[in-house]
Amino acid sequence: MACDSFLVLVQSSRKAGMKKGPGGKKRPARATSNVFAMFDQAQIQEFKEAFNMIDQNRDGFIDKEDLNDVLVSLGQEPTDQYLETMMADAHGSLNFTMFLTLFGEKLNGTDPEDVIRNAFACFDEEATGVLHEDRLREILTTMGERFSEDEVDEMLRGAPITSRGDFNYLAFTRMLKHGTEDK
Repeated sequence: MACDSFLVLVQSSRKAGMKKGPGGKKRPARATSNVFAMFDQAQIQEFKEAFNMIDQNRDGFIDKEDLNDVLVSLGQEPTDQYLETMMADAHGSLNFTMFLTLFGEKLNGTDPEDVIRNAFACFDEEATGVLHEDRLREILTTMGERFSEDEVDEMLRGAPITSRGDFNYLAFTRMLKHGTEDK
């Protein structure tokens, strides 16, 4: 197995269909599975709060203008092309169910837990379940699709790292696939 594989965690999303709504305007097709069964109530509530923060005009849909408004409020200056790219997965305005479906597809599109765990284990020569943070930073910034220092910092924010600098990749993998440890 090539250890570089953990540097590229493949995410996939299925493209949702489009239906014509009133007035011939395209809208997202309804999800056919029960997306609410994919998350616990606390997660759904967190997604709802995020959705409401993005839905700037409070019409129950996230559209290109909502994305623009929230990005501008965060100090960004998004181009039309950037906003169009962000909206491409949604195929139009997003209601909360579609928003939750997209997140579910993204989360379920990651590699299986054992694949992620085994990718980290390739670098754990003593099979301890931990890698020193400095070693992990070196791997992530020098091998495969190299991460920037900022990307590594973002990835490790909230990661299980001891005061000695040991990154617990077993706990981290569980967090990636199942949420934080306290849930």
